[in-house]
Amino acid sequence: MTENYRNRFLREVEANVEQGEWVKMCIQCGACSGSCPLGKFWDHPPQEIFMMIRAGKRREVLTTDAMWLCTSCYNCNVRCPRGLPITHIMHGLAHYAKRQGLVPANQPTAKFARKFWDNLMTKGRVNELKLGLSLPFLNGFGQGLKVAMKNQKLGMSMLKARRMNPMEILGGHAIKDLSGFQKAIKKAEELENTRVVS
Repeated sequence: MTENYRNRFLREVEANVEQGEWVKMCIQCGACSGSCPLGKFWDHPPQEIFMMIRAGKRREVLTTDAMWLCTSCYNCNVRCPRGLPITHIMHGLAHYAKRQGLVPANQPTAKFARKFWDNLMTKGRVNELKLGLSLPFLNGFGQGLKVAMKNQKLGMSMLKARRMNPMEILGGHAIKDLSGFQKAIKKAEELENTRVVS
């Protein structure tokens, strides 16, 4: 009976998603959805995602925008009567969907994550000015130009208040052992990619 309940996709999530073994513990109370500040924007709130996993709906779960909307506020974790690590599971599902090549097209959070990661890997620390200037252009040059022009007063105010260092646009400074940092990240990625889908 228990083995029938643990369908193939549930076993896959348990084996490959951070804290995925907790999915089967959800009692469908909805406290997570009611606690989420972005709850009304989710296609599928967390408890529905968990039920879909338990129902074996692999493609529907891994291609939804839902887990990409999690902002890590941890309200759901705090209010879950079973103590499920919902935030970790949602981020784990997003990461697993990415590894499976199933990120929804033009997903803004995924685009930002890629931009942030590329920025971090260049010097071992985030160049906030470069990252901030690149964000309006995530949806194309024309759109980015409109947003940049709209925010020019804000940018000038930040420069005057010394909240932005224009020299950072030239690259900024790197961490001491950038090569060691990059090797460690590469090794972690290799280890992550060797995980086998059950």
